[in-house]
Amino acid sequence: MSAVTGPVRRWLRVEGLAMLALCLAIYWLVDANWLTFALLFLAPDLSFLGYLAGPRRGAVAYNVAHSYTLPFLLATAALLLEAAVPVRLALIWIAHLGFDRALGFGLKYPTAFADTHLGTRRERTTPEAS
Repeated sequence: MSAVTGPVRRWLRVEGLAMLALCLAIYWLVDANWLTFALLFLAPDLSFLGYLAGPRRGAVAYNVAHSYTLPFLLATAALLLEAAVPVRLALIWIAHLGFDRALGFGLKYPTAFADTHLGTRRERTTPEAS
C-alpha cells in the first residue's frame, strides 16, 4: 500500500482546507440556508455503512461518496440547468470533502478502513508523519 507523505501530504491537506473555505464563501454569497448546510454536512459519511458488507465494498462506497467527481458533476449539471438547489447540495458535499482532506482523511484502500491515500490512522497521528 502506498500513501502520500511529507510535504505533498501537507499540500493535499491545505488544498482540502482551501476547498472547504471556497465552498463556505460561495454558499454564503448565494445566501443559502445554513440549517440545511448543518443538517447535510455529514451526509457523505453515511457511506460508512458500506463497510457492513466488508472492507472491499466499504472502500468502494466510501470512495464514491468521498471523491470530488460526483459533486462536481452535480454542480456542473445544476449550473447548466440553472437549478439552484443541486448547486447548493454540491457545495455542501464538496465542503465536506475538503473538511475531510484538511483533517487528513483520504480515500480508502480495500485492506482496512484506516488505510488511505493520505496514510494509515497511525501515520496520521504520529507527529513526524505530518
